[in-house]
Amino acid sequence: MSNIENLEPKLVWRHFDRISKLPRCSKHEENIRKYIVDFGKKQGLKTKVDAVGNVFIFKPAASGMQNKPTVILQSHMDMVCEKNSDVEFDFSKDPLQLRIQGDVLTAVGTTLGADDGIGLAVSLAILEDKKLQHGPIESLYTVDEEIGFTGVFGIKSNMLSGKTMLNLDNETFGALTVGCAGGGDSIIKLPLKMQPINRGQENIVISVSGLRGGHSGVDISEQRGNAIKILARLLWKASLKHEFSLCEIKGGDKLNAIPRQAYASLAIKKKNKNAFVSELNAEEKDIYNEIKPIDPNFKVDVEPCESLKMALNTTSQTKLLNLLYGLPHGVHQMDYNIKTLANTSTNLATVSVKENTIVIGMSSRSSMKSALQDMQNRIKAVSSLSGARVTEENSYPGWKPNLQSKILALSKKIFKDMFKAEPKIEVIHGGLECGVIWEKFPGIDMLSIGPTIKNMHSPEEQVQISTVDKLYKYLQKILESV
Repeated sequence: MSNIENLEPKLVWRHFDRISKLPRCSKHEENIRKYIVDFGKKQGLKTKVDAVGNVFIFKPAASGMQNKPTVILQSHMDMVCEKNSDVEFDFSKDPLQLRIQGDVLTAVGTTLGADDGIGLAVSLAILEDKKLQHGPIESLYTVDEEIGFTGVFGIKSNMLSGKTMLNLDNETFGALTVGCAGGGDSIIKLPLKMQPINRGQENIVISVSGLRGGHSGVDISEQRGNAIKILARLLWKASLKHEFSLCEIKGGDKLNAIPRQAYASLAIKKKNKNAFVSELNAEEKDIYNEIKPIDPNFKVDVEPCESLKMALNTTSQTKLLNLLYGLPHGVHQMDYNIKTLANTSTNLATVSVKENTIVIGMSSRSSMKSALQDMQNRIKAVSSLSGARVTEENSYPGWKPNLQSKILALSKKIFKDMFKAEPKIEVIHGGLECGVIWEKFPGIDMLSIGPTIKNMHSPEEQVQISTVDKLYKYLQKILESV
């Protein structure tokens, strides 16, 4: 297990260890906010909380550096709370179980929260370290980044004075991020009509599992399997030859995570069950051969389930299966200028039944506002064919790159001097709060940096330990040199 107290830099890892013991799922940041506020007051630093729950801590310049410009350090307090289905864990009270394996830190069966717990810990360590040389620092800790950007949208323009900002929510050490995609969510609602299940039928549950899932922006171009889309494909294909009554379908949990698991319960005549299952098995083999290189642990299980009483009527079932099968998922368009960057994508993220209505959540992203709206219009068009209603929410702007940025030029030079290598200048398909801040504070000069974190938004999340020490030293040098 974890011996995190022995890692360097000790200040950073001490904070991360404490953070990992606190519940901090999106929209439930009470405990982590109290930790940060208490820390600021204990350090004797000016600390404020705004109306939406963001925390601001202000650290004066070191002696002799009062004339340096103010630098904003920005990170978010919440984390994506995902766990494997076979893990008993309550994110509202249980501390994360950390595990060190060589140069990698993970959590046992759950997301690690390195996104953005490492950014939090690094920022707090900077505020606590009395030996550092730097100008004035404004630290901003936002709420609800992972779901709705509520915190950053709620910031008032008089809360920050700095004109230079370092966002600490990057996932690749050695990459200097200068831009990101914008995005928006689409919520689809399809009314259902239910009917009693005929007696004498066999009740089964079909589950799709073993997929890697991951971040719906950063990992979408890897074409990882989507459990909901796979389940829809299995059921749609089987429905061409077999009669069954669909009772329930559920998959995914977070709009910004590629769904790893999904299941459907249904009733079928006993005499037809074996042929039905054979059809599923044949399709499972085809899908496995298609996605084996990226999702080798994919599997489909068919098991008996408890007695089912109600099912969708034939019309509702047909509409739902056509809708789920027809909705887009994955990369729609790659960037014309940066060949390895996804320009526009969408994630079919969640599906569940709520009060005789199927609710489907989708998260779309694009570097271009018009292309984002086009993708959301496509979702509306497909949904309308089944009679579903669509509402759009949680839209956020992209961050346009500024390659003449002063903080970029300085950080690039420092990186080359410290690590004898060229940093990668990149635009990412994920969403960063920088886009909103860029709109709220015109003229602000921004850059995003961080350690190496892999498989965010999934229980496979891990951080490369050695890059945290490098990040901390790198950030110190930037603050000293601004």
